Amino acid sequence: MGTYRFIALDVETANSDAASICQIGLACVDMDNQIETWAIHINPLVPFSRFNTQLHGIDSARVQGAPSFAEVIAEIEPLLGRHHLIQHSSFDRRAIQGAYAALGRRAPAWIWGDSVKIARRAWPEFIGNGGHGLAHLKDRLQLSFEHHDAGEDARAAALVVLRAEQRTQLQFKALLA
Repeated sequence: MGTYRFIALDVETANSDAASICQIGLACVDMDNQIETWAIHINPLVPFSRFNTQLHGIDSARVQGAPSFAEVIAEIEPLLGRHHLIQHSSFDRRAIQGAYAALGRRAPAWIWGDSVKIARRAWPEFIGNGGHGLAHLKDRLQLSFEHHDAGEDARAAALVVLRAEQRTQLQFKALLA
């Protein structure tokens, strides 16, 4: 619940509906660029697809007894509202908006940035040469993380931003402009 430079956010979903969030991960980057990672399983209260379960390993048994999105977001909403949020592509923001809509609520007007856009500015040579997805960046930037775990993917997005800042000598807000 501290103050951070930015927070990277990632979600995993139970099925093809972006609102079916079954895990949220946060990577909170402090003023010294240290990263605190937090993740929680969420009971999406909807069925899991085999495809999604094979992708991230989360199934209905794993989230049995886990809190709902409404319960989790009530706890972390104040933290998220105070910080610039980073996602890796636009999926995570759409998922959050969809999950709020499923609750009959409008998602807060948080400030979002995209680490894909930041990576494109820092490593333009990857355009047409593997791209800027987390799997390719993991390989090219020698990042160590377990892909398709929300906490790990959030940490990877934060690391992409930090490495881009080092490479370009620009702060993330300038890289997003």
